[in-house]
Amino acid sequence: MTATPIQQDSINAAVWNACDTFRGTVDPSIYKDYVLTMLFLKYISDVWQDHYDRYEAEHGDHPALIEELLKNERFVLPRSANFYALYEARHQPGNGERIDKALHAIEEANLTKLRDVFQDISFNSTKLGDEAQKNDILRHLLEDFAKPELDLRESRVGTLDVIGNAYEFLIKNFASTSGKKAGEFYTPPEVSQLMARLMAPQEGDEICDPTCGSGSLLMKCGQLIRAQAGSRKYALYGQEAIGSTWALAKMNMFLHAEDNHRIEWGDTLRNPKLLDGKGLLKHFDIVVANPPFSLEKWGHEAAADDPYKRFRRGVPPRTKADYAFILHMVETMKPGTGRMAVVVPHGVLFRGAAEGKIRQKLIEENLLDVVIGLPEKLFYGTGIPAAILVLRKKKTDDKVLFIDASRDYQDGKNQNVLRPQDLERIEQTVRGRQSVEKYACLASPAEIAENEFNLNIPRYVDTFEEAETIDLKAVREERLKLKAELAVLEEKMAGYLKELGYE
Repeated sequence: MTATPIQQDSINAAVWNACDTFRGTVDPSIYKDYVLTMLFLKYISDVWQDHYDRYEAEHGDHPALIEELLKNERFVLPRSANFYALYEARHQPGNGERIDKALHAIEEANLTKLRDVFQDISFNSTKLGDEAQKNDILRHLLEDFAKPELDLRESRVGTLDVIGNAYEFLIKNFASTSGKKAGEFYTPPEVSQLMARLMAPQEGDEICDPTCGSGSLLMKCGQLIRAQAGSRKYALYGQEAIGSTWALAKMNMFLHAEDNHRIEWGDTLRNPKLLDGKGLLKHFDIVVANPPFSLEKWGHEAAADDPYKRFRRGVPPRTKADYAFILHMVETMKPGTGRMAVVVPHGVLFRGAAEGKIRQKLIEENLLDVVIGLPEKLFYGTGIPAAILVLRKKKTDDKVLFIDASRDYQDGKNQNVLRPQDLERIEQTVRGRQSVEKYACLASPAEIAENEFNLNIPRYVDTFEEAETIDLKAVREERLKLKAELAVLEEKMAGYLKELGYE
C-alpha cells in the first residue's frame, strides 16, 4: 500500500460523497453527525490496522506476541468493531445494529477516554427510515469510506486535524442550516491559529476553551507547544453545550493523542463544570473562545445570584450573552499568568447601558490589552465582521493597543481568508506594541475615557485616505476637447446615414 500523504481535499470529497447517501432522507443538521462518526471509526481502524501490519511484519511467527503488543497501544479496537468487519458484512441485514454495537464496544474498551461519546447517536435509529432503507443507506455509507483514496493510516494523515477540518468543511457547506443556530459560527482555522499565537502557549500551561466546539482551537494551542518545546507537558480543558459537538471534541482529542484533557458536556454560563477541588471555578494560564454571538437565552434570570460571582462587574443584557462569556473567561484566568483571547461581534466594542458599564470596569481594572478588528466574511454562516479581544491579568503598561486588520485578507467568493502575511503583521504589531500609521494605535487610559470607554476601532485608528486633488481647469479643457471630437463624429455619422438613405 502506498504511503503517499493524503490531502484534506480528498477527505472532504469523500465526506461530501458520503453526505449524498443521506440527502433526501435525513436532515443535514443530523447526517453530518453520522458521517463524522463514520470518519472517526474509519480513522481508528486504519491506524489500528497500520500498527497490526507493522507488528506482523516484525513478529509474524508469534501471533500471541502481536496481541500482547497491541494491548499496549494508546487505544484498543475490538476485532468485531473494526470498520472492515462491518464493511465485509454490509450486504447482510442489520447494518445499523452492527455499527451501534461496534461503537459501544469501542467505548467500553476505551472507557476512560470515550465514556458516553456515542450515547447521542444511533445508526439503528428510525430517523434513517424503515429497516430496508436504513440497511441500504448504511451499506452505501460503508462503501463510501472503504475507497482506497480514503486510507487514513498515520503515515498518510500526518498532523492533519481530520475530524476538525471535515467538521469545518461541512459547516461551511451547510451554513444555511447548520453552525448558524443561536449565533454559532465555526472558527476558521486561520483565526484559531492567530488566537493561539497571540496567547504564546508554553510548556506546562493549562489551557481552556469554555465553548470548545470540536476542540480545534484547543488543539492549535497544543500543537504550538509541541512544535516549539517538543513537549506534551500541558493540559487542555473545554466545555461544550451541544452533545453531538461535545462528542466530536472527544473524538478529536482521542485521534490526536491529546490524552491530558478534560472536556465537559454542559452549558458554561448556567452550569460551569470546570471546577477545582473546592467547587470553585478552576483557573487557567490561557482561556480562548469563539462563543455564540449575542446569544439570547443565556440564563440572565439567575445571573445576579451567580454562586461563582462572575457578574460582579454587572449583569449583561437579557438578550445578549457576549459579556456573560467574557466575564466568565475573566474569572477563570490565573492571577499571575492568566491571559485570554475571545472572538466578539463589533457591538461588544460600543454598545451602552449594562455592557458599557462592564466594559468601563474591565478597562479601569487594566485587564484589556488588545482590540483587533478582523475582515468581514471570515466566519461560515455570517458576513458580519468580528473582533478579537485580548485580556491579561498582568499587563506591561496601562494602555490598550487597537489594530485595524479589516483590510488585509484574500478575497474569496463566499468566504474571505486571512493570509500568512496578514497573521504575521497582526502578531508582530501586538509584539511591538507601538502605534502604526493607518493600522494600529496604542491608546492611553485618558484617550479611552475621553471617548467614554467606546472601543470602536475607527475612533483610534485613522484609516482615512486623502483623495487626490482634482484640477478643475484641466477637467474642463478635457471636456471641451471631447465635445469637439464628438461633434466631428456626429457629423460623419450623419453623412454615412444620408448615403445609406436613412436621413
